[in-house]
Order: sequence, then C-alpha cells, then structure tokens
Amino acid sequence: MRPIEYIVRETGERRTESVMGGGALRFAYETLLGRTLWPVLFGSKAVSALMGLYYDSRLSRGAIKLLASIPGCKADEAEKPIGEYGSFNEFFTRRLKDGARPVGEGFASPADGRLMLYPDVGADDPIPVKKAVKPLKEVLCEEALEGRFDVAVVRLAPVDYHRFHFPCDMELAGETKVVAGRYDSVSPIALAVRPDVYAGNERQIVRGVAGFGEIWMVDVGAFGVGTIVQTFKGARQKKGAEKGYFKFGGSTVIVVTRAGAVKYCADIVRNSAEGVETLVKARERLGDA
Repeated sequence: MRPIEYIVRETGERRTESVMGGGALRFAYETLLGRTLWPVLFGSKAVSALMGLYYDSRLSRGAIKLLASIPGCKADEAEKPIGEYGSFNEFFTRRLKDGARPVGEGFASPADGRLMLYPDVGADDPIPVKKAVKPLKEVLCEEALEGRFDVAVVRLAPVDYHRFHFPCDMELAGETKVVAGRYDSVSPIALAVRPDVYAGNERQIVRGVAGFGEIWMVDVGAFGVGTIVQTFKGARQKKGAEKGYFKFGGSTVIVVTRAGAVKYCADIVRNSAEGVETLVKARERLGDA
C-alpha cells in the first residue's frame, strides 16, 4: 500500500502521515497470518477494554512522551504540561488551552482529523470507500432512509485532539443510539481490507434538526478505543459545544446532511474529488449551511 498522504489545509502542503503502530497494522491487515489472528486476538471489545484499563492507569504515563514526540501531536496546545497528566488516557483526552480551537463562521468541523467528503450519496449507496458494500442507511441504522446525502468523514489519528463538537446549532431528536459492533481499525491500512468498518464497528448515533434540515452525527469506535464518552446534556446544542471524546485509539466522526444543505469549501471539495484527505481542526469553517 502507498504511504498515507493528506493535505494540510493551512498551507496546502501534501504530507505523509506518521502512523502510530503502523508496522503492527500492516501485519494485521496485509498478511495472511495477521488477518487470521486479528478476529481472535484483537477484533473484540475485551481486548480494547483491557487496553483501556491499562491506559487509564498510572503505569501508562511513560507512553505520554512517546505520543507527544510524534509529529502533529502539538502537546504545547494542551491545557496542562504533559508531566501533570496522571495517565496516558488523561493526556489523550486532554482539553486544550483557551482559544486553541475558536469557533469559526458557517458550518464547523466536528473534530481535528483528516476529512474526506462524499457528496450526493444515496441512502442505498455505500459510503464510497473502495469496495464498500453496506449502504448509508445501515451506517445510520435508518432502514426507512430515502434521498441523497452529503457525508463528511473526519478520521482522527492518535496524535490528534480527541474531543469532538457540534458543527452547528441543532435540536437533537431523541436519545443517542448505541450500536454494538466490531473494533476494526479505521486507518486507511485497515480500510483497504475491511472497507465496511463504518457500518460494522461499534458506533453511537444521534439525529438532529438544524436550520437547514436533518443532520446525523456518528461517532465510530475502533481498535484500542476502550470507551466513547458523550459529555453533552440536553436537546438544544450550540455550534462548537463539546459533544464528547474518544479514549485511546484512532477513530472517526461522520456528519451526514441532505445533499446540498451545506456548501462545503472549494478546497475540501477539490481534495476529496482527487481522493486526498484534508487535515482540519475542530470548530474551523468547513462551509456554509
């Protein structure tokens, strides 16, 4: 598989992603032995839960410096010095300094991460990751879903800030739907082999109504994500408000709106059309609703 590349939005620079545990991922997904062992050793909640217990303990503090040393981590944005965090997960789920993620104009990014936009997807179409077969309605657990949709997939890597936010003002319709599933990685290394992870992994889904119509947010669990924590309260939410956070592991936030309801910025549309992700920051402008 080719190196994983993305475009830094601020500069337009194309970079190669530093994958934490990349060698292990390639073994697990790109070799026969790895693919054979994965469901037994790693593809269950039990293993991710055990990892979560370790990363919640003080024994894991040594891993903080390793993560902080990886390009893109930006530990200087954390609200506390790294030596003051009591466990790896405490640092991993860190809040940032005031002003580190100001709320921009228009429709905002729900998270830090690498964004791929899939425009004009039918309810019965798969999110068009190569070779995916499960339809969008299965990702959203909306069997009666009809129409065309724009799907923004924000993939978080371990180096990223792991709290996620509401992209616009909205009124939530009902409770968060928790869907059991697998714990496959969401890395492009894994997506090349298991392209239907968005429909097959454990995920938490909420539907809301904004000024432009319906909106769905899907928080996708992945290998190593011991817990998805929802921190929001109440049905009425403001743009940029914290929604929750992921504990250790790379993961994904998916935002689905009716086709054309959000006019995404030209750089995001262009990069996605070329099959390249765009590195975005939480709360920054993605377009206009």
